[in-house]
Amino acid sequence: MSDNTKTEETQEPAPKKSKRSKEDILEIIIAIFLGITALATAWASWIGSLHGGNMATNYAKSNNLSADGNARWNEASQSLVQDMQLWNVISDYQVEILYGNEMGDVDKMSENAYKIKYLCADNVTEAFAQKINYDYNFTADQIIDWVINDPNSTTSPFSSTEFIESYYTDARTILAQSEEVLKEGQEDNKKGDTFNLVTVIYSVVLFMLGIVGTFRNLPNRFIITGVAIAGFLFATIYMFTIPFPTGFNFASFFGG
Repeated sequence: MSDNTKTEETQEPAPKKSKRSKEDILEIIIAIFLGITALATAWASWIGSLHGGNMATNYAKSNNLSADGNARWNEASQSLVQDMQLWNVISDYQVEILYGNEMGDVDKMSENAYKIKYLCADNVTEAFAQKINYDYNFTADQIIDWVINDPNSTTSPFSSTEFIESYYTDARTILAQSEEVLKEGQEDNKKGDTFNLVTVIYSVVLFMLGIVGTFRNLPNRFIITGVAIAGFLFATIYMFTIPFPTGFNFASFFGG
């Protein structure tokens, strides 16, 4: 035999590049989705905790506003009672002026006019004065004329429901703000619970991907993996339908 023949006989054929088996492909898919699902779980937990933080902040703010509103309400009630008592005193002086006018007693009219002037100067609010058409710059004679000729002077301002309600305007505004902030807190709570649900679904997906290897039958492995991937996609789509926390800015966590 020639040397060339011997060389050809001793040469081994080049190994053919083997294709990946279905099991290898499945393992790669599982590994990829395990990593992605773990990251998605961490993300959902973080966003859920941010919603929880907003919820706690809004609940605390709502409680503070509610306390402030209730305090203003009590203050308004006290002011209303004081002004009603003040009006009773003013009415008594007005009656004296009207009686003096009937009797022609100028001194009595002047005396009670001065009482009204100094009483109103220190105690009557601008809204109260406007309601009864009283001017702080009235002289005694002008007060007498006001009592005798202006119907509003002797008409109780507290006969108007609108005027009584005006005492509580500020308190109502604060209490309304408290309700709005409370609703925001409840909405944050709802969104946080939803993100917790997404986290649970991701945990189920991780569990299913983790037990795929215990099944010896390849078709069963594909079925379990398919169900896990479907659960992952469902949870991910559902998660992105939930709004981010109010004021969320990813760059702000890195000083942006």
